[in-house]
Amino acid sequence: MTNIKQVAVIGAGVMGAGIAAHIANSGTPVLLLDIVPEGSKNRNAVAEGAVAKMLKTDPAPFMSKRVAKLITCGNIEDDLDKLAKCDWIVEAVIERLDIKQDLYRKIDAVRAKGSVVSSNTSTIPLATLIDGMGDGFAQDFIITHFFNPPRYMRLLELVGSEVTRSGVIDMVAEFADHKLGKTCVICHDKPGFIANRLGVYWIQAAMVEAMDRGLTVEEADSVIGRPFGIPKTGVFGLMDLVGLDLMPHVQSSMAGALDKSDPFHAIYRESDLVGKLIADGYTGRKGKGGFYRLNREGGEKVKESVNLQTGKFARSEKARLESVRSAGKDPRKMMEANDKGGLYGRAVMAKTLAYAAFIAEEAANSIVDVDDAMKLGYAWKTGPFELMDAIGVDTLIAMLEADGIEVPALLKKAAGKSFYKVEDGTLFFLGFDGTYAKVTRPDGVLLLEDIKRKAEPVAGNRAASLWDIGDGVACLEFHTKMNALDADVLGMVKTSIRTVKKQFKAMVIYNEGSNFSAGANLGLALFAANIAAWPEIENLVETGQETYKVLKYSPFPVVGAPSGMALGGGCEVLLHCDAVQAHGETYIGLVEPGVGLIPAWGGCKEMIRRWSENPKFPKGPMAPSAKAFEIISVATVAKSAMEAKENLFFREGDGITMNRNRLLADAKARALSMVDGYEAPEEFTYRLPGESARVAFEMAVDGFYRLGKATDYDRVVAGELAKVLAGGDTDITEELSEDDILELEREGFMRLVRNEGTMARVEHMLLTGKPLRN
Repeated sequence: MTNIKQVAVIGAGVMGAGIAAHIANSGTPVLLLDIVPEGSKNRNAVAEGAVAKMLKTDPAPFMSKRVAKLITCGNIEDDLDKLAKCDWIVEAVIERLDIKQDLYRKIDAVRAKGSVVSSNTSTIPLATLIDGMGDGFAQDFIITHFFNPPRYMRLLELVGSEVTRSGVIDMVAEFADHKLGKTCVICHDKPGFIANRLGVYWIQAAMVEAMDRGLTVEEADSVIGRPFGIPKTGVFGLMDLVGLDLMPHVQSSMAGALDKSDPFHAIYRESDLVGKLIADGYTGRKGKGGFYRLNREGGEKVKESVNLQTGKFARSEKARLESVRSAGKDPRKMMEANDKGGLYGRAVMAKTLAYAAFIAEEAANSIVDVDDAMKLGYAWKTGPFELMDAIGVDTLIAMLEADGIEVPALLKKAAGKSFYKVEDGTLFFLGFDGTYAKVTRPDGVLLLEDIKRKAEPVAGNRAASLWDIGDGVACLEFHTKMNALDADVLGMVKTSIRTVKKQFKAMVIYNEGSNFSAGANLGLALFAANIAAWPEIENLVETGQETYKVLKYSPFPVVGAPSGMALGGGCEVLLHCDAVQAHGETYIGLVEPGVGLIPAWGGCKEMIRRWSENPKFPKGPMAPSAKAFEIISVATVAKSAMEAKENLFFREGDGITMNRNRLLADAKARALSMVDGYEAPEEFTYRLPGESARVAFEMAVDGFYRLGKATDYDRVVAGELAKVLAGGDTDITEELSEDDILELEREGFMRLVRNEGTMARVEHMLLTGKPLRN
């Protein structure tokens, strides 16, 4: 395992501080240094201020506020000698060569022999950074290019030189992979490396073409979005997110660094509009807005966008392009459409994909690295070479030739073929020499997508499938939209339990969607309620309760392996697993109150049990129920796996995997470790506080209501939740079974689902994606 035990970050700006925070997320102590501010009595004010700001930032750089304690703040005048104890020193100061090299000389004088020094630069070549530095420093120096925000962006570009000491990049890559959850891509020492080289070209092309063709920002973002597997921010929304003030600097730097023959120069031009927006304070979301802004009209916030021709803002209008509607997620259809959306999409993406082929061999070791860089650095769902295959290599070549764009040599090598192919269930990619090579995974990486190429499911239906992942372990995969749960999913859970009992040793519940599960299918619930199909709704609730209970007490270990959202019923699945191996970026909660309901698939009973069994929590019937009410009533969502442990959505002994690609392998190993001597858990007996607790819970909600922090209908929902968590009309002398609590959950759920207030919340959530405050 990694030899990196302590890290230093020099530079406490947005990137440096974010890098330090994420290193702390890994459990590694980190030293954060910056300048001594002129005239300040606190010589560590810059670094300390950065940490304080991050503790209030949303989305949070820290996975838990507790890990902030792992950061030691200091300054570069008083604390450089502390670098002697650091194994890796990250420089993240201003992009000026003279400042960086002056700092390197100071670092070299105090650092430990063999410690790694790296720069987070994205604009200055490594050869330039080490020019004039001593051989020892140069041998230990690399570039580690993080993407912003460092916690959430999974790409780390690594650049070494001809003199880089053997093992340096491997040591950092291992730490970044296992501890920081990064996919490390080795880049050549060329301007922009991989992701920014292509990403900046793409943004420039999209902006210029939109302005020249008279598109609105909404139209441009709708085209350069879903049809190409690009986030819905598109291009102009992305620039707002990144910061408009950053783009001119990056683009001009790229233009200055690239050879005059590079195709970037053909599309590069400075934008008067962007310059004016920046001058007026429209630097993006961090400023007053950017290409989009929020403006107040009569006390209401109204979304506005800038006219790319006039520079004036007006109310934002949803794009309604027929090409976008008809193309759906098909990039080829989008590029073949003849309206202004299709012509724009073709103009931007044909150039961008040609540029990807043009730079690939110069910037990267393989097309796989280029695809990974864009997927993980720019959040494209499909990499550029994967996109070329989806469009058709020959189709793209024909488009380029028709549009007078030079066809790169690499694209010509793929003519009549594809960049990826599958043979006997194995994935191959086209190498720069024109031959195919096998796509290999790092040791310890197990992907369900690879297994699915080679095998058929053991069992399955339209909503879920059971796969054999080897060594006697089965994997249950949900594959509905958003992995929402319905009767078919529940049916497959039951089938899987019967199958695993006969054929396997253990089961993992896992999928490779963006989210583990967004919870029960609300659309079906709304439909059933609108036709008053109450018996069907109650039957689904009862089926879910029965299914989850069978899952919990099955005679083999079950490990949940979530990533992304695990909400409502998705959270309840995990509450009934023997153990959880969670990706660090898991966002979990019992959010039913937000749609006017209460957890009814055992979520209430499991939360009471967990807080009852927690040795660090007060004993007695009141405290666990009160804590569960506190968490569930406000639809608490833990925004990391660490926070999930703090709320007992996960147990103390549950595991956290930082690298998403390692999650399935880790969950499988966890399941196998539990097989020998496995015994199903014993059923739990509850003693709950009864009527006095219900009254206390409702009084607490009434207090929030008087303060304006709870609505009328919040009180209704909280009242039903209070009945369940208090144990109905029980008292502390009585024992309740799990089935008793499930009955209370079911009764409360059914009372709420018949209420118009709940249906209004469900419908509003389905239409807007946001909770209704009725």
